[in-house]
Amino acid sequence: MRPNKLREIWKTGRPASNFWMCLPGGLSAEIAAHQGWDSILLDQQHGQIGYESMCAMLTAISTTDTVPLVRVPWNEPGDVMRALDAGAYGVMCPSVETAEECRRFVGACRYAPLGYRSVGPRRAMLYAGSDYVAHANDTLLSIIQIETKKGVENLEEIASVEGLDMLYIGPSDLGLSLGRAVQADQTDPVVVEAIDKVLAQAKRSGIRAGIFCKSVDYARAMAAKGFDLVTVTSDEGLLLAGGDWRARFSA
Repeated sequence: MRPNKLREIWKTGRPASNFWMCLPGGLSAEIAAHQGWDSILLDQQHGQIGYESMCAMLTAISTTDTVPLVRVPWNEPGDVMRALDAGAYGVMCPSVETAEECRRFVGACRYAPLGYRSVGPRRAMLYAGSDYVAHANDTLLSIIQIETKKGVENLEEIASVEGLDMLYIGPSDLGLSLGRAVQADQTDPVVVEAIDKVLAQAKRSGIRAGIFCKSVDYARAMAAKGFDLVTVTSDEGLLLAGGDWRARFSA
């Protein structure tokens, strides 16, 4: 089976970069993958990427060694299994708040006896190899988002779920849940304290930690802090930054 480049990077002690995509399009995904990102995440929760677009984008990403990840809309096993069958090498589940919710998600990511994922990896075998089913449980990544006060309160139990690979922070929702400002690159002391708790719990539990960032400087700071997967920017973010170029042209 094709190795998971993210796992190989982490073995060296280096944090991995991530580019976030919300807009559908095979060509844009292929262009992004050729920029050298360690991973690309396709966002089906808040992005406009449907199933057919996701499949086309996963195919485009596979022209490189960039690791394809998918964030599913919610904790629905069918969506998780379809993303994996289409060739995602890791799936992210939003807003997990309890160990029970985490087990439900992780179980959908794993074949028996570790989970209840159904066998039918049509495109995944083309991408990963004919021995996919035998090695999928050890290769694919199960990632859950901690983005609520309740999730932070249940961190220890959540992080102890067998088969979970990563706690990933959604800083905007986390700030909202804690009664603070909604922003990506959090500097609010209350939210920063919660972020530090998530990172520390991941380290104690022997799993990885990730975080969404909006700027390169903040992403570098989070990597230096010890996060293993750092989202640096997104396709929407780059398009919105075009306003600065327009302003410079008009000045």
